[in-house]
Amino acid sequence: MNRPKMSIRDLDFHNTGSWPREYKLGFCALLVVLIVGLAWWLFVRDKTEELEGLERQETELRAEFETKQGRASNLEPLKLQLAQMEQQLQQMLRQLPSKTEMPDLIIDISQTALATGLTTELFRPGPETPKEFYAEKPITLRMVGSYHQFGAFVSGVASLPRVVILTMHDISLKPRGNATGIRRDAPLELSGTVKTYRYLDDEEASAQEAAAKGGR
Repeated sequence: MNRPKMSIRDLDFHNTGSWPREYKLGFCALLVVLIVGLAWWLFVRDKTEELEGLERQETELRAEFETKQGRASNLEPLKLQLAQMEQQLQQMLRQLPSKTEMPDLIIDISQTALATGLTTELFRPGPETPKEFYAEKPITLRMVGSYHQFGAFVSGVASLPRVVILTMHDISLKPRGNATGIRRDAPLELSGTVKTYRYLDDEEASAQEAAAKGGR
């Protein structure tokens, strides 16, 4: 004779030993799922988020390491290139007049103007202004001469033994007297300020560097 099939409503939760075998297995499986889920929620979930955070941090650190490694591999060539550039700069600066040569250079520039036939109405050197690697000296001048004479003057200054750099500031070149327009055969007046440069010796450069650091 077949026994009637038992439903969940008929189960006695105070006597689980009397349950049919399939209900016992189902209850045990459900209990295992609940225990595993609760354990994951209490212990594993936070660790998973922490692990994901560590993985992101690892990726960022790896990328930063690769970037710095690439920079480090290029550091030595850059240092060598910088040293070569500094050496070239020093060589170029050494071609400029020194402190002791500057007075003679000013005289040479003035004598070159006279030798080319220019009339020097004003030739007034001003005080030096030291920069980081060099010093600049302004010269206020007013000269009168022809187009060819000014060309000869520029050529004569360029052929002086030392490298002479003349930069022009507020310079005007205009016809002298009642002449109109700049013509080769008409007298011209050049007036304004030019600057010439010299290099700083080691002591001056050190003092200038110390002053710059103090200013910062």
